[in-house]
Amino acid sequence: MFNNLINNITPVVKNLLILNVLFFIAQITLPDIMHNLSLYPMVSEQFKPWQLATHFFMHGGIGHIFFNMFALVIFGMHLERVWGPKRFLTYYLVCAFGAAIIHMIVNYIRIKNLESTFSPEELETIQYLVKNQGYELLSSNQNWVGALGQLNAMYNVPMIGASGAVFGLLAAFGYLFPNTELMLLFPPIPIKAKFFVIGYAALELYLGFSNNPNDNVAHFAHLGGALVGILLVLYWRKNRNNFF
Repeated sequence: MFNNLINNITPVVKNLLILNVLFFIAQITLPDIMHNLSLYPMVSEQFKPWQLATHFFMHGGIGHIFFNMFALVIFGMHLERVWGPKRFLTYYLVCAFGAAIIHMIVNYIRIKNLESTFSPEELETIQYLVKNQGYELLSSNQNWVGALGQLNAMYNVPMIGASGAVFGLLAAFGYLFPNTELMLLFPPIPIKAKFFVIGYAALELYLGFSNNPNDNVAHFAHLGGALVGILLVLYWRKNRNNFF
């Protein structure tokens, strides 16, 4: 069964899978170089424009890359067969960039809201600290406590992963194949794709607005990928009424 899946994998999905695995191996073997490919916030001294095009090939561990690549293969192959390689790749990249931009906008708004709680004198000192010492502090697995620590994380913690693009694939699959039943892992029950997508999006929205400082998941990047993706699908299908 596994060999059959590998042999039948569509070309763009296969190449994306290979690229992600190669990047992951490079992350392990060349960490000092590869960290420059993660997407740092716009206000960070570590931000570089090329990170917008590289961060979604990076992952935070075996579990992170496994589940993203599993979803890429399962949902991506169906969409590539429907759209063809060129349109599928366009969709994947648009979702990835859209997720990153929405994440950066939300992060910037949160930074400004938190900064508004400090006096001008406090803010000047804090901005100096997070810009000049914050990245090195986080790189050594340390951080300040309280609001200063939260602000430092929003300044200097990068975003990595293909999850934004993958959520775009999930949204498109739920739209195009709404009544297809998916088998969940936890709990192991079948659920129609449309209900799975809606429920997952609702959970991400709740977690995103919860803004738990101990939560390192970019929930609005996930939502951003899904939103941009579904808007693109609607644009492509505006004169069509058929479902699969």
